[in-house]
Amino acid sequence: MEQYKQEFIEFMVDCKVLKFGDFVTKSGRKTPFFINTGFYRTGAQLRKLGEYYAKAIASKYGTDFDILFGPAYKGIPLSVATSMALSEHYGVDVKYCSNRKEVKDHGDTGILLGSPIEDGDRVIIIEDVTTAGTSIGETFPIIKSKADANVLGLVVSVDRMERGKGEKSALTEIKETYGFETTAIVTMADVVEHLYNKPYKGEVIINDELKAAIDAYYDQYGVK
Repeated sequence: MEQYKQEFIEFMVDCKVLKFGDFVTKSGRKTPFFINTGFYRTGAQLRKLGEYYAKAIASKYGTDFDILFGPAYKGIPLSVATSMALSEHYGVDVKYCSNRKEVKDHGDTGILLGSPIEDGDRVIIIEDVTTAGTSIGETFPIIKSKADANVLGLVVSVDRMERGKGEKSALTEIKETYGFETTAIVTMADVVEHLYNKPYKGEVIINDELKAAIDAYYDQYGVK
């Protein structure tokens, strides 16, 4: 596993973004692990997060694209932080764009904030995590309704590696449904590999009991 991926996993733990326990995902699944990027709460954390996303984007897609689209609400700071990291570390001035949950009818009107989307724009969507692909079903039509733009791909922080609406993984279903590539900074397999029975700051985060719960979750929701 690349060094930056190991560092990102530890970064999520330090920021309390990666949590283990009893949770329910947006798709209604009971899960022993949860990723909540809302816990990146300082400027230093967002700066570092943007750098990890920028590295994942550059590794998968390169830097020759026009707009980084972050769906409301968590995608807004992600798109801003990552566009800044792309400028600082890769020398490219990528525009950012996000949607509003409600259409604004005064001042800067419309459903978008940041850069407008124009015909021919090459867009990468940035999200925190995708479990069953539900949010992309909302985001993709918004982008396509604004212009004849080309969505190049989706980047998330963690690939949860579970089924979407069918038997294939959520990210595979997204690729097949919408025709664009997907990538993640790390996968849950990376997380388990790095943390299982290995002390981090004096604590074993994934012990045998938690590993068994994760395995049981994948028995139920993992790709068959």
